[in-house]
Amino acid sequence: MQTTLKYILVSLVITFITSLTSGASLHAQNDKFVVVLDAGHGGGDSGNLGNGYKEKNIALNIVLQIGKALEKNKDIKVIYTRKKDVFVELYERANIANRADADLFVSVHCNSVANPKPFGTETFVLGEKNTGRNFEVAKRENEVIFLEDNYKENYAGFDPSSPESTIAIGIEQEVYVEQSIVLARKIEDNFIGQAKRKSRGLKQASLLVIRNTYMPSVLVEVGFLTNKQEGAFLNTNAGQTKMATAIKDAILSYKKEIDLNVGSSLLNVNPKVEEVLEDIPLVYEDITFKIQIAASSRNLEPKPYNFNGLTNLSKEKVGSLYKYYFGSTSDFNKAKQLQAEAKAKGYTSSFVVAYKDGKQIDVSKALKSTAN
Repeated sequence: MQTTLKYILVSLVITFITSLTSGASLHAQNDKFVVVLDAGHGGGDSGNLGNGYKEKNIALNIVLQIGKALEKNKDIKVIYTRKKDVFVELYERANIANRADADLFVSVHCNSVANPKPFGTETFVLGEKNTGRNFEVAKRENEVIFLEDNYKENYAGFDPSSPESTIAIGIEQEVYVEQSIVLARKIEDNFIGQAKRKSRGLKQASLLVIRNTYMPSVLVEVGFLTNKQEGAFLNTNAGQTKMATAIKDAILSYKKEIDLNVGSSLLNVNPKVEEVLEDIPLVYEDITFKIQIAASSRNLEPKPYNFNGLTNLSKEKVGSLYKYYFGSTSDFNKAKQLQAEAKAKGYTSSFVVAYKDGKQIDVSKALKSTAN
């Protein structure tokens, strides 16, 4: 992927942190956790060739190592979009994951830029934040469609060079962004802690390869081939093993946390945002605030005995997940009190969500309306 010097971190998703309940299992005993691993590029699409290295080969080697390690777990089924040097269309990569009813989709790539100095890892989730650098990222990766014979039919006139085209493609995966961010954070944390690499953080971009995947999906940039030292590192078996292990361990950690449903602070809400929100008073008549306390694929009764004695519970099915909520009020200050009550009951990662006309909207957007 081509990048510029402008770094844009994910900021609009800070209020969408997934909290998990204790003692509940996401998957039935007989179900396997399906992970689709996607090695970027392939065949006639070599990817970037920074310092003479081939992105398609490095990505494939890392993916094969991840898959081999995951396959040792009897509860995990691994599916590859490619296991050799072949070209697979972007839309077909998503189709492979969807047909498998996968739990995760992980696409591995290597970065590039004209300037040889930048280095470090990045993990992308789908989003509409395409200003500056992130649009260049999306444009570069999405231009692969021009190598496909029927790209005009497969992508309905999509133009990678048009900002207007990229804006719409994040909507279909929106419901899975929360879980995608959880996995992305784990991957980047492992790059830092285990692989001892520099992390450039989590990013959002309108990437076709994860546009139509109906499961949590991430695109991982393991480093810059255009950086002499990083390119050389990624071109070694030892370097590829380090990156593969970091990604594999993040996937296992994600699965374990979901299976055990142990609540944890997966992302921290920016305290400055919290401080601002605390100053917003009173009632918003057309808005309903609730406290999301858990998310699980297990269908639990919204009863006090399942949620540490909390009452006034509700649930909503979103995709394959059931989301569980505590309380319902149009008073934002009351909602903050309910959140404090939920945290006192053990749901330390609970957060406020907002609804308007029966549809969930950003809390920040809700608070821009006029309070009574």
